Amino acid sequence: MLLLLGAVAACAGAPVQEMYNARQAVRAAERAGAGLHAPDDLNAAKQLLQKAETDIRHGDYRAARDEAEQSREKAMSARTAAETASAATTPP
Repeated sequence: MLLLLGAVAACAGAPVQEMYNARQAVRAAERAGAGLHAPDDLNAAKQLLQKAETDIRHGDYRAARDEAEQSREKAMSARTAAETASAATTPP
C-alpha cells in the first residue's frame, strides 16, 4: 500500500527533473549544431518543451512529464545527428 501511495505521489508533483533534463538536452543539441544538421528534430524538441511548460502552468503534470521526456529524446536524436554530420564533414 505504501508503495502505491509513493508512486501516486511521485506522479502528482511537477516534473522538475524531467524539465531540467529536457532543457539540458535541447541546449546540448544546439551546441552540437543541430540547428544546421537536424533542424526538424531540434524544432520538435523545442515545441514539446514549450508544450510541457504550458501544461505545467495549467497543472497538467502528467502530460508535462510525458512531453518533457519526449522533448529530451528528440533533442538527443538531434544532437546525435548533428555530431554524426559534423564528424563526417571534418577532415581526419
